[in-house]
Amino acid sequence: MASKVPLGAIAGVVGFLAMVEVTSGILQGYYTPLLTDIARLLGIEDGRVNLFEGVQLMVSALVVPALAKLGDMFGHRRILLVSTAVTAIASVAVAFAPSFPLFTIAWALQGFYVVWLPLEVALIFSRSRHLENGAALTRKAAGILVAALEVGAIVGALAGGAILDTVLPNAADYSGVELQQYLAGGMWIVLIVPAICVIGCFFVILFGVKESPDLTGGRLDYWGLVLVSTALLVFTAGLFLLRDLGLGHWLPWSAIVLGILLFIPFVRYELKQDDPLIDIRMFAQKSAWPVFVTAGLFGIAVLGAQAPLSTFARTDPDLHGYGLGLRGFSVSLLIGFYVLSLAVGALLFPLVTRVLAPRRALMGAAILVGLGYLALIPFHDTFIQMVSCMIVAGIGSGALVAALPAAAAAVAPVGQTGVATGLTNTTKTIGGAVASCAFALALINHAAPAGSAASEVGPLSGYITVWIVCGVGALLAAALLAVVPKEAFRDAREIEVVAEVR
Repeated sequence: MASKVPLGAIAGVVGFLAMVEVTSGILQGYYTPLLTDIARLLGIEDGRVNLFEGVQLMVSALVVPALAKLGDMFGHRRILLVSTAVTAIASVAVAFAPSFPLFTIAWALQGFYVVWLPLEVALIFSRSRHLENGAALTRKAAGILVAALEVGAIVGALAGGAILDTVLPNAADYSGVELQQYLAGGMWIVLIVPAICVIGCFFVILFGVKESPDLTGGRLDYWGLVLVSTALLVFTAGLFLLRDLGLGHWLPWSAIVLGILLFIPFVRYELKQDDPLIDIRMFAQKSAWPVFVTAGLFGIAVLGAQAPLSTFARTDPDLHGYGLGLRGFSVSLLIGFYVLSLAVGALLFPLVTRVLAPRRALMGAAILVGLGYLALIPFHDTFIQMVSCMIVAGIGSGALVAALPAAAAAVAPVGQTGVATGLTNTTKTIGGAVASCAFALALINHAAPAGSAASEVGPLSGYITVWIVCGVGALLAAALLAVVPKEAFRDAREIEVVAEVR
């Protein structure tokens, strides 16, 4: 019997990929304390921040299936380079976009970075598949990558707030058009920093990462891509129309229903293909479908709630009766504590699975996310209260971010590893896109007169709605994971050891 191989067997590739995830974390953390200022620069209200966040998530949902499949076919490193190049160009465009429509387009294309982690996990699993502890090794590597991501997010969040306060120190002295003009003078300096980091990331991949050893080759399922892209576009377009036209209009609901129905011909077509874009049969596996559904429900909290967290923290309680009234760097500290807890959760997960089955560890992580968000309903009046709640949610979130792609890789058919890990990201992104659009609707202050200061901020009832949806969604995910077989996501050797102990 082969001996157990430690993480050192693939430490080189993990080290360089960790640097890539630091960059990914910077992208995810840097902009968060700046969202209120970006909204003022573009002349939009806080609720519309969720709109361009939702557009990015929609684009991410569209590109991940294709890029993940291309990674399996032609090389995960090669597709990492392509997606990084697109992200770098988009990041530069974000810094100089002069209007809300152009900013939204650039921001959306920046979403290509979401495929990085699935491709990295697939690359690592392909290099460790022949080892007897490949699944455990992938979990450990995924934990390291996510911890690196969260370190990058902490650095990004702290740097974003600090650079903003340094470059534009007098923003609080202005309002309205004067504030917009003041921000226009230096905001590009603040926004160009992530672009520089992504350009550096491209060269790290180019010179430091080797290609996957097992490539399937073949031909991309173009018709499958067209069908799933059409369904996703129609569905998400319905969500955006719902935000603009309201709940009572027939057009948004028609688009949403049509988008859901369009998945039917996609599924039927994919089931007939020898080499489909997405192996639909994975969704019939007891070990697989709860993972993908959990990823979707988890996306509501980890992606959809980011912008509301930032805008609530920036809301002035003296003017509106709720919020924390924090400035840029203070918001960065709040986000920094949250992201640090994500890193802790990611690193703890592979350790916890030495004691608990991966399935139970996943359930526990989802429960922590739910409890953390639901606790925000009564405890949101002070910085300490919010930090405490977000740390609880963050530990669970970090574990899930690391565990879900690793769990999908463990149950994926040979040649579908990238697709499986990508699916966790796609379903997570769809959940986040749905939540972003729904939360944008909840955070529009219909009670305030248009153009007033109150109309720019979301109502307290909207924020409470966000926290309820995030919390209940996470608890539902924990319940769904209960149907997964007990020994799911484990290596054969791990199961043998458990049986011997019993």
